[in-house]
Order: sequence, then structure tokens, then C-alpha cells
Amino acid sequence: MAKPDELLVDIAARVESGHSNQMSLTVVTHGAVITGRLAPEAVWRQRVSEVLADSERLGEFAGVFTASAPYDGPPTHLHFHVARILQGTVGIPETGGMYRVPIGDVGAWTVGDFSYSDG
Repeated sequence: MAKPDELLVDIAARVESGHSNQMSLTVVTHGAVITGRLAPEAVWRQRVSEVLADSERLGEFAGVFTASAPYDGPPTHLHFHVARILQGTVGIPETGGMYRVPIGDVGAWTVGDFSYSDG
């Protein structure tokens, strides 16, 4: 794993400390382009847990996302919500998803997110 970009770690730390979910970011990781908004890890975990709890087949996994103790140190992951993997001229999923990306795996990034229009 590459040494994490200190600027990206600082951005993630500010999202964590401010509990903000308004920072938009686009990253390239292992050839995939992911674009969306960052969320604090606790908020991200809670939302994933809620989605799983509502599922008849996956409800038993909901507790995994709320059982972990908070990590005390610099952020190691980016937690995206309303995010899409960009593929050609579409974003997958169209409505946005929840992605967890190791900061050390980010090869390139930019502030802001990309969206497509039919225009």
C-alpha cells in the first residue's frame, strides 16, 4: 500500500471532526473513478446499518456496522455516500451508493463530483 496523501488525510480528518457530509470528492482507485460526497465514518456506518436492517435477507449484518469501536487516529478510509462509480457515460448506481475507500489506495483525486446530463 502506498503512503497516503497527507492532504487527503487532512480533508478526511476535517470531515470526521466537523461531522460534515457536504465535501464532494472524486477519486481514482485501482482504475475505478468514484465520485460523490464524503461522510464521517460514524454517519456512514449508521446509514449502511439502517439499509441492511431493512433487508429481509441481509438484516443479520446490520450489527457489524454499529458494533465497532471508533478508531482513534488519523483517518484511513474515505466514506462516500450518494456516490457513483463512473463507467462510460453513466454513474453506477444512478441514485448513488455507499463506498468505503482506503486512502492509501487513492492514486488521484480532485475536489468536486461529476454528474452527467443529457445536454
